[in-house]
Amino acid sequence: MTKTIAAFFDIDGTLYREGLITEIFKKFIKSDIIESKRWYNEVRNYYLKWDKRIGNYDDYLIKMADIYTEAVKGLHKTQVEFIAKNVIKEKGDRVYTYTRDMICWHKSNGHKVITISGSPAELVREMSIKHGFHDYIGTNYLMDDNDQYTGELIPMWDRENKQRAISSFVEKYNIDLSKSYAYGDTVGDFTMLKTVGNPRAINPTRELINELMNDPLTRDKIKIIVERKDVVYKLDADSLKI
Repeated sequence: MTKTIAAFFDIDGTLYREGLITEIFKKFIKSDIIESKRWYNEVRNYYLKWDKRIGNYDDYLIKMADIYTEAVKGLHKTQVEFIAKNVIKEKGDRVYTYTRDMICWHKSNGHKVITISGSPAELVREMSIKHGFHDYIGTNYLMDDNDQYTGELIPMWDRENKQRAISSFVEKYNIDLSKSYAYGDTVGDFTMLKTVGNPRAINPTRELINELMNDPLTRDKIKIIVERKDVVYKLDADSLKI
């Protein structure tokens, strides 16, 4: 049987130009699901540190994810799905040109395009539909028998869970990883990038670059893409100075 070539895409910071959970977080505040004072008391400091480039963006996102987990507890899935649809309707085109073009390129070449994202699965599903992914997986916020969120979750933002997700897709679609591609931007994407024959780091964090440079096999095959304004820069490991 002929094996499938796949392209695995992270969303936040790789396709979407920020974090999707930031957008649903804002909607929750406007809908009074999250009290606005929690933003100022618990999240704002993390955001300001990142905005001034003296803090870690992942710390900011994880703090929002913690509050999001509390906020959805007890909500019915239809409430979150409604907000997720509106978020993608309003913000779903705010993507990197390079990544959007690569999705189209892979589909035109008959590749299976799959997104593996740490954003809530409801957002990932809507983004997957909008950009024509063949399959997807996101962070699963668990529900009870009444379709109400329990406050428990199965994360998809760390390297271990992303690796397990890739393994499940390999089995599902008979994927040849040596000929496949992956696109990511943070250390959570490292194993996803390391696993495939054609890894692409999109506007990578310093932490991810350090991981890539310290792994001999990944260093030899990684391509680094930096998109600023309307210009795309393509680099290799030897051209980096960090």
